[in-house]
Amino acid sequence: MLLRLFPILLTLVLAGCGGAARATDTSPLPSRHDHPAIRHVVWILMENKSQDVLDSPGAPYLSGLARTYGYAADDMAIAHPSLPNYIALTSGSTHGVSHDWSPGIPGQPMTYALDVPSIFSQLRGGRSHSLAESMSRNCERMNSFPYLVRHNPEVYYTNLGSDCLSYDVPFRPTPDLSAAFTFVAPNAINDMHNGTIQDGNTFLASFVPKLLATAQYRSGTTVIFITWDESELDSGPNQVPLIVISPYTHGVVDHRAYTHYSLLRTTEQLLGLPLLANARTAPSMLGRFGF
Repeated sequence: MLLRLFPILLTLVLAGCGGAARATDTSPLPSRHDHPAIRHVVWILMENKSQDVLDSPGAPYLSGLARTYGYAADDMAIAHPSLPNYIALTSGSTHGVSHDWSPGIPGQPMTYALDVPSIFSQLRGGRSHSLAESMSRNCERMNSFPYLVRHNPEVYYTNLGSDCLSYDVPFRPTPDLSAAFTFVAPNAINDMHNGTIQDGNTFLASFVPKLLATAQYRSGTTVIFITWDESELDSGPNQVPLIVISPYTHGVVDHRAYTHYSLLRTTEQLLGLPLLANARTAPSMLGRFGF
């Protein structure tokens, strides 16, 4: 197994009911900026795979990223199915979301509309961007396969004003990392939800080098996290892979226990934001991956 091989390799190299939900906590804890160089955080959200995806012969690029940069070997998703994890990741709580329903649309039953703080509300005015592959227009609130709206959490938050229409956008040929926080939602083929492991590996092998070529990454100010919303198993351990890419991360395997709330906490700390909900008590990754 790849996880068991990591320590050997390193030794050789080194000798996450419908209706509106409202915020109930208005005093998030302060954060701190622990790595002055980091100014941009990128998340790439993949779908429905356990940690053993990195052992798959269909994922050589993913395995190479984990070996070259960093890997959290004990990271847990929050729930099943997909949407609760996306909401937990971006707000620090599931806020009662328990199904893969659509965002609140007048006249449609079984929807969610969330009037709660999120990382998007913390970074208003273009300080956050969501990049959704195969979305036909900005802030699209309806499924149009292979675009699945439940993989685009920004559209569920009702308190963002015009930000969703302005900054939740379809993919462009060249990724824009000018925002402090960039959420990347590949389409349902490329995120492995409906596609294969090979499809996801091929997508990342094409997309991640574009991120590494940006001015933000080359200047040493960017960290990229690749993770999965949930495991493919509806019962048992909900462990998911978490790959960490930064100019400061070299062959790290971290066995500390993390959750999706840890990723939110770490991102908020890096960007100097208050800690939301369960991110307050989640273990931080700071100091574990070179930043």
